[in-house]
Amino acid sequence: MFDHEMRDAADRVLQACRKRGLKVVTAESCTGGLVAATLTAIAGSSDVVERAFVTYANEAKREMLGVPWDALLGHGAVSEPVARAMAAGALARSAADISVSVTGVAGPGGGSPDKPVGLVHFAAARSGYDPIVERHVFPGDRDAIRRVSVLTALAMLAALAER
Repeated sequence: MFDHEMRDAADRVLQACRKRGLKVVTAESCTGGLVAATLTAIAGSSDVVERAFVTYANEAKREMLGVPWDALLGHGAVSEPVARAMAAGALARSAADISVSVTGVAGPGGGSPDKPVGLVHFAAARSGYDPIVERHVFPGDRDAIRRVSVLTALAMLAALAER
């Protein structure tokens, strides 16, 4: 189900977190839980993966993660402020030490001139560290955009865990 590159990226996160005693939480929209699924595809990941939030709808982002309506209405669900709020909310609503959030337009529809298909915002948060935020416009179809989004989120988690 998950290719070699995805499994290697997940294993890197798990090893980095184990080395530092960190627990992980994910907050996902356009990836629909694929970041968490990739992590949990590795046997023994339960010592690192604390929980996952799949918050596809704006209401879910608000209710489950505490994303402010001002951010959702003012910037839209696919924005840096929402990605930051998702990552912070996941940490606040879990027993995890490190989080990653993903929100984007995976397509094939739903894009606009300001927010084209392939636009994805990410945030990774860890207490005591500056968050990592990234914005990408990935090429390809829905599957390709979601796959590279998973790889990006895992790379961000690994980078923050290795600090």
